[in-house]
Amino acid sequence: MNNVTHHAQETTTDGLQQILNKQVANWSLLGVKLHHYHWFVTGPQFYVLHEKFEEFYNTAADYVDELAERLLAIGGKPAASMAQYLKLATIEEASDEKTAEQMVKQLVADFEQLAGEMKAGIEAAGQEGDDATADLLTGMVSDVEKHAWMLNAFLGK
Repeated sequence: MNNVTHHAQETTTDGLQQILNKQVANWSLLGVKLHHYHWFVTGPQFYVLHEKFEEFYNTAADYVDELAERLLAIGGKPAASMAQYLKLATIEEASDEKTAEQMVKQLVADFEQLAGEMKAGIEAAGQEGDDATADLLTGMVSDVEKHAWMLNAFLGK
């Protein structure tokens, strides 16, 4: 008996690859922003937020890896430099958020923006019949929406 394994590389349109690359850039940039928040948060919520921001930047790193590997699997080339991230990202770097509340509010806005963009990616993946990409993004959206809800609850909203 001859066991032969065939590895067929999937290919998708440039549009779906661009959507995934935008998320590689966004989550990479968000990871940097979360490190900034982790290091510079102060006030009565320091311990809670310091740990939460660390949890989020670890999750962001996992998402970057999953997105980049999926992009490679479908014939794309993931962004892999800060210059590329800054060019492709739709979220902003950390700026003048000085209070814990400002940091959390900005993070909620980022999570909501990313969820909306990933939902568009789910639709694009569905149109291409790329169930694996749609599934990856669906799981991420579920997590991100939960994070936004919890952070809003933290803010009393």
